[in-house]
Amino acid sequence: AKKGKMDELTRRAAEAEARVADLESRLTALAALSPTQPADAAPAGDDAAKEALLDKIDAAGNSVRELKGKKLDFKGALTALQAFKAEYKDTFGEEAPAGGKKKPKKTAGSKAKDQKFILKNPKGMRDYGPTEMAIRHTVFDRIVNVFKLHGAVTIDTPVMELKETLIGKYGEDSKLIYDVADQGGELLSLRYDLTVPFARYLAKNRIDKIKRYHIARVYRRDNPAMNRGRYREFYQCDFDIAGQYESMMPDAECVKIVSEILHALDLHDFTIKVNHRCLLDGIFAVCGVPEDKFRSICSAVDKLDKEEWVCVRSEMVEEKGLEPAAADRIGEYVKLNGGLELVDKLEADAKLMANASAKKGLADMRLLLQFCVVYNCIDKVSFDLSLARGLDYYTGVIYEAVLPPLPNGERVGSVAGGGRYDNLVGMFSGGKGKGGVVPCVGVSMGVERIFTIMENRAKERGDKVRLNETEVLVASGQKGLLMERMKLISELWAGGVKAEQVEKANPQLLKQVQYAESTGIPWVVILGTDELERGVVKLRNTEDRSELEVKRADLVEKLKSLRPV
Repeated sequence: AKKGKMDELTRRAAEAEARVADLESRLTALAALSPTQPADAAPAGDDAAKEALLDKIDAAGNSVRELKGKKLDFKGALTALQAFKAEYKDTFGEEAPAGGKKKPKKTAGSKAKDQKFILKNPKGMRDYGPTEMAIRHTVFDRIVNVFKLHGAVTIDTPVMELKETLIGKYGEDSKLIYDVADQGGELLSLRYDLTVPFARYLAKNRIDKIKRYHIARVYRRDNPAMNRGRYREFYQCDFDIAGQYESMMPDAECVKIVSEILHALDLHDFTIKVNHRCLLDGIFAVCGVPEDKFRSICSAVDKLDKEEWVCVRSEMVEEKGLEPAAADRIGEYVKLNGGLELVDKLEADAKLMANASAKKGLADMRLLLQFCVVYNCIDKVSFDLSLARGLDYYTGVIYEAVLPPLPNGERVGSVAGGGRYDNLVGMFSGGKGKGGVVPCVGVSMGVERIFTIMENRAKERGDKVRLNETEVLVASGQKGLLMERMKLISELWAGGVKAEQVEKANPQLLKQVQYAESTGIPWVVILGTDELERGVVKLRNTEDRSELEVKRADLVEKLKSLRPV
């Protein structure tokens, strides 16, 4: 056995030496082709001369690649390749085509196997199958029902905006905006959120009062975390109140709406954090932060839900240039949270109350929390000084809804956020005339994270998700009744009943019933020759398999009466 193994190694070594000798002989032949040698004695510029020189370039290039692949010395072949390319440029006055000789263009009849497609989604974007879409529609329906309870109307805006509309509204997040290639004189970008387009809509149409909701896709050039519902293309569900109203009434209504939506989605274990930009600015001023650093320090504080204080403090001092003592004073404030008792504590802070901005923020927070008591949602609200919301356009109350970590310990993050932005519309209108200065407050539901939670929960529970809304399957118990089935299902469709049938001429009754049961269709209408003669049908319940006989003329009304309330 040992002798056989040695023989095999000797054979492999001999084969390797033969391949090296072959490559060396080809390299010698290439070196013999002097770049100054006439190209097959063809006149300069002649197509034949071009072809001959391109053949040499191809041969030299192949030798370079093969020698490199074998980890052998390829300098000689590379020198020959460079010389042939130089000769081509000197002879024909242009660079040699990349890759040497151009490959013939594929014709329409080229075999599909020659075409290689990468079948994948763009980074941070995904497909949604029937199961995922069924869950999404359920979520959307529940959210929209809450919006409509509060009297909102809906609008839509283009998926692209002028780039100048979006720039300067998102602070450090402006780098996440997707720019679109110039399409003929307009610099465009994909919308980053639905709030700025809404403000542009108000200013353009001179609207000074509206309560609206908007559900649409937005785009962010972010680092996706798709297992946690963080994408580059995703839906936002926004609710906003624009106009002059009693202080904190619209703000409290937005908090109430978030609470109602999360309860409607059976996500009961949540906290709505609230804070106020004026209070934060007052705290920054009292702590010794220069006014021109307010927004950058606010962006750093906004990271406290993801990073430890030591990391945020380091960013403030080392990256933002804040004095260490000022950062330490901020740290004493941002660790505080509570309810109305925290308002009392902060109002007892003489330095803080001496600042007009902080004083206004605390007065608003007291009123907001009192309204939340009246709206019966105060048990889910936390006045949290670490909440900052990094977007530049916020001017007053800010809020964010968060869920606890998943059972595996993975952090979910926020599922809703928003706040007051009184100056955004004025940035587009110049603050003049009707629709010039329009105070606004709103909230955006992070539906992609909610979708992910709902999908995972359905999988963990083994929930059966209905993929359609079919109310009844029209079936036949005997052969030759295709036309009768089609006639009956047409009557049901005309009567507004959601119905379907197995698309076969003579399907077995058992398979028809099994199809209805497996897809969650609650009822099966069964036709037979006897039923046709008597003008009746059998109506079968797929859950308990009970049956009743119904007059055909009464079938539509009977099925409607059986709908869930």
